[in-house]
Amino acid sequence: MHRPVHVYLVSNQPTPNLTPALDTRLRPARVILLVSPGMREQARWLEEVLSSRGIVTREWPVDHAFDIEHVQNRVLELLEDEIPNVKAKRIQLNATGGTKPMSIAAYEAFRAYELPIFYVHPEKDRLVWLFHPDQPPAINIQDRIRLEPFLQAHGVNPRAEPSRNIPNKALLEAGQQIVAHVEGFSRALGVLNFLAHKARATGEVEIERGHLRIANSLIELFAEHGFLQHSRGKLRFPDEDSRFFVNGGWLEYLVFDAARSLRRDDDRIQDVARSVNVERIIRGETVPNELDVVFLRDNRLYLIECKTSRFKDKGEDSHGAGVLYKLDALGDIMGGIKSRALLVSYQKFQRKDRDRARMMGIEVCAGAELQRLKTFLKKAIEPT
Repeated sequence: MHRPVHVYLVSNQPTPNLTPALDTRLRPARVILLVSPGMREQARWLEEVLSSRGIVTREWPVDHAFDIEHVQNRVLELLEDEIPNVKAKRIQLNATGGTKPMSIAAYEAFRAYELPIFYVHPEKDRLVWLFHPDQPPAINIQDRIRLEPFLQAHGVNPRAEPSRNIPNKALLEAGQQIVAHVEGFSRALGVLNFLAHKARATGEVEIERGHLRIANSLIELFAEHGFLQHSRGKLRFPDEDSRFFVNGGWLEYLVFDAARSLRRDDDRIQDVARSVNVERIIRGETVPNELDVVFLRDNRLYLIECKTSRFKDKGEDSHGAGVLYKLDALGDIMGGIKSRALLVSYQKFQRKDRDRARMMGIEVCAGAELQRLKTFLKKAIEPT
């Protein structure tokens, strides 16, 4: 059986072009990318991912992405260049991407030759045939892609292998105890976040008597599990991983474990990772970001920010608002318009910030709601 040649219209949303190419039932022998001047970088990202998986790519330039006649002529020239595949009906158009004029013009050119045309439904992750001589049924696209190529197709490069495990159960046990006493440990956690942050350089920090009085129970809990030692007015952390854990990393572990638990029950969840360090190149400058917990489900990226610090109220410029704006922007950059952003906070979230989150489409789990974390995540991925 000869595999088809796919023609993709390059845009800022690579997922509808990436996922059919990686589906074993749809996988093309080659991919031709219709590239407008403003999409050359996006085309390069997509080519890198496809070529690394053995798919040969070719660029076909389109000078004017909003000129229907020009695009149509360029597509007709392409079809003349690919005439053996045209005659064998082995060249197919993915009409999902590009500008609307590009999509219309390419559709009309392919339809004139009675060549197969498909569209990837952005919400249902389903390939629908707009035209095919054999009238095959729609196809649910396979959920095969992992986080690294998904991010790379969006111009985001992992700086290291993402973490996909939890070193030991003590990490979860300590976190579960903190959540079980969410109201009582709120102030103590604020103190310990402050102290653990100060200890970044040396691994130890002096603790004032007032701070000790507030945080003593939580210090004893962390000490019991071996994440710090307290003696002679100082807190000492055995290593950087322990300091990170006390400084809020414990919540990241809990959220990661809840997402990983969901994956065991839901085969549509493709990949789950935590502490994902990535970088993007913006105007020649490298911009790093750390993603606390991320997972892919139905080829949609879910990005989770984990916060244990208090949210300071500064009106419209409140700390909570800043976190939401950052999370919203990162979701679009890392996963495109289909991505979903979630915020998990140990501290309570103000009503006005919750309202803002709702308007931005960001789900929030905060305070005592953490005790139902898995239920929150399940509802977030299966909204009613």
